[in-house]
Amino acid sequence: MQKIVLFFMAIALLCASCQSEKKENSNINIGTKKEKLSPYDLGEKIFNGKGKCYTCHKIDKKSIGPGVIEIMKIYKDQNKDLISFLKQEADPIVDPETFTVMKTNFAIIKTFTEEELKAVEVYMTEVKTNKSE
Repeated sequence: MQKIVLFFMAIALLCASCQSEKKENSNINIGTKKEKLSPYDLGEKIFNGKGKCYTCHKIDKKSIGPGVIEIMKIYKDQNKDLISFLKQEADPIVDPETFTVMKTNFAIIKTFTEEELKAVEVYMTEVKTNKSE
């Protein structure tokens, strides 16, 4: 009789250990690996997504705010730093009259990481060359 009890206890223990192993394996997520975006692609995603920059800035023409190509030309010509402006560490140099409209977006921009700010700058700098492709 003791052998039968020990046998059933061994079976129960074995089953319990198999169940915990199954639970461990059930936590494995397949296909969740995030692909790292290039700075240009990340910048484009932010510009057209969470940054909502596209609502006021078109690529090659003025809308509510100046066009991206115009903005980057002025920043390049004046050797200024776009990221400093986005961090509110520099005064606006492009269309300062409409700057008050953009002030509302600084709450969103403050949430950007340094990598995201640089990516937006890369996108805005390179969008002209990639647009013609």
